[in-house]
Amino acid sequence: MFIATLLANPDRANLDRVTVEALRDAWGGGAARWLSPGVAAEFAVDSVPGNRWETWEGLQGIGVDLVVQPAEGRRKTMLLADMDSTMIGQECIDELADMAGVGPRVAEITKRAMNGELDFEGALIERVGLLKGLPESVITQVLAERITFTPGGRELIATMKAKGGYAALVSGGFTAFTTAVAAHLGFDEHRANTLLAEGGRLTGDVARPILGREAKIAALREISARLGIGHDKVMAVGDGANDLGMLGLAGAGVALHAKPLVAAQCDIRINHGDLTALLYIQGYSADDFA
Repeated sequence: MFIATLLANPDRANLDRVTVEALRDAWGGGAARWLSPGVAAEFAVDSVPGNRWETWEGLQGIGVDLVVQPAEGRRKTMLLADMDSTMIGQECIDELADMAGVGPRVAEITKRAMNGELDFEGALIERVGLLKGLPESVITQVLAERITFTPGGRELIATMKAKGGYAALVSGGFTAFTTAVAAHLGFDEHRANTLLAEGGRLTGDVARPILGREAKIAALREISARLGIGHDKVMAVGDGANDLGMLGLAGAGVALHAKPLVAAQCDIRINHGDLTALLYIQGYSADDFA
């Protein structure tokens, strides 16, 4: 048995009954269950429809996401999340670079690295080098003035933890940011790179070893082993090329507003919904949110 879930952006709430029931009828599905009016609905199907991706593509045009997954085991015990452009709306290094006057140059490198066009470690070292001499105090300023949280993050973590779940933030960014983001959103732990500083200014370097794609995979393995759960009990979410390893290893790998190269390699693609979509696809209704 499989579950087909249709999702809209909660701000638009434009998922209508006609769309849901038309697809249910076309696929010979069971009764539709509304998880949130105008935002999320689901129904059961016996198998994955052959026109799944053609249907997905058509729904993109009206701002609706479609996820089809096995009904068994879809509710997960652990959340492993990327930070930049996933749990928050920005790339922290780009914001620091903007403050340092090298914003466009660093943003272009970031874009290419997240698209998988550049080696992540080399790209990070190059970008951090351009921050040399920036006052450490700028980090606090960026956190206060420039960082916004992706809607639904606190609900996602609180709801999963209320059901006995565990949440880990693992980022190719910096601990100076993950510390604050993890505390605000309720993560149980966080891992990231450490910016080096001397005399109150950034040195233009980052501590080794650098946390990138392989370290995110390692985090999934290490934390799930510590919790005594299989990888199938993990939901991972990210948007960039360095997230692909953990997205592929997790029981549910969610490409959230992801780069095209990343989305193309994931069966769960959320382009319109916010982080509450990760609850809906586990079968939670809005009334279940903590």
